[in-house]
Amino acid sequence: MTALEKSQDEKSLESKIKNHIGAASTIELRFQYQELDQEVKLDLVTFNSKHNQSFLFHSVMGYSKVDSLNKMLEYIKNYKDKESSYTIQWSLKESSGLNTSYFRAANLLSAIEKFYFERDINSTVVFSVVLNPIS
Repeated sequence: MTALEKSQDEKSLESKIKNHIGAASTIELRFQYQELDQEVKLDLVTFNSKHNQSFLFHSVMGYSKVDSLNKMLEYIKNYKDKESSYTIQWSLKESSGLNTSYFRAANLLSAIEKFYFERDINSTVVFSVVLNPIS
């Protein structure tokens, strides 16, 4: 497979992931790749333009970018059936505005870890973390 074909596969899978998630117009998805030894870690990060903050959607490990993207696509197809929904109410320390963010996670700790992904723990105040009822 040539580098161009590989790049086209990556772009195609990224597009499929974006379409499957169907994020709101205020949400941007960012694909962050990191090569670790013989694997590629993919962090799918959401950026919300309402409050200019980003959060981890999910992380996967693969043997290549394409493998990681395929694993992320599989996760996205099934995560709503396997993970619980959490609501976190928070504000930035230098702001008085209350924000509400939603996460899918296996447990409360995982939801909080997604919230604090690449964030200084002292930069925000978390007012509540709620497990949402199953609908």
